[in-house]
Amino acid sequence: MVLQQHSIRNKILSTISPADFNRLRDSLELVSLQKGFHIARVDKPLDGVFFPESGLGSIIVVSPEGHRAEAGIFGRDAFSPTAAMVGIDISAHDIVVQGQGEAYRMSPTRLRECLVLCSSLREVLERYVHNLATQISFTALSNAVHLVDERLARWLLMCHDRSDGDEMVLTHEFIALMLAVRRPSVTTSLHVLEGNGFIRAERGYVTIRNREALEEFAADAYGKPEEEYRRLMSAPTRKVHG
Repeated sequence: MVLQQHSIRNKILSTISPADFNRLRDSLELVSLQKGFHIARVDKPLDGVFFPESGLGSIIVVSPEGHRAEAGIFGRDAFSPTAAMVGIDISAHDIVVQGQGEAYRMSPTRLRECLVLCSSLREVLERYVHNLATQISFTALSNAVHLVDERLARWLLMCHDRSDGDEMVLTHEFIALMLAVRRPSVTTSLHVLEGNGFIRAERGYVTIRNREALEEFAADAYGKPEEEYRRLMSAPTRKVHG
């Protein structure tokens, strides 16, 4: 069966021009991504580029001493690892699947070949990389100026943006990694959000109960990168002649 662009859920692959999609679709392989799968490992060669259809991925910074903190998250809004786009063969991060799903995989070499031939693909990937940098910069800001409760609200909203429903598989361990805090702080903040009626927290699951109120509680911790992403991905790509 020939892969059709209208059946694609990944935002990048569904946004590029039909002509460019037709050029690269035979290079896409649908794969399952299980929780804990490493899309890339720090200081190791890249062996694939992934365009998620579902699920949740985490970009993790690892210090030489082994300290770990999440820098960004992605789902079907994204491709990963972004290093492949600029010809970098070694990953600077651990990139791990935190919520299982599916993705279209292609080789890094084939991606770079397609970037030469497919102008809309190159432009959309550039827009995404810019937006990911915006997300990461706002994570740094939030870690510096917001309370843990507000940061948790932000991350839950970001996870919800990339999920198919209101119930999300989110362990205390993963949330602690997201927020760079200890697990007791996660428990306390979950109780605050649950007590306000924003969420329901059960063992290994978080359910969003009142999205609007959760956004209001997160205040300026959430929204700017998301607004930029919508603007960038809805703007038409430039037509290249010649």
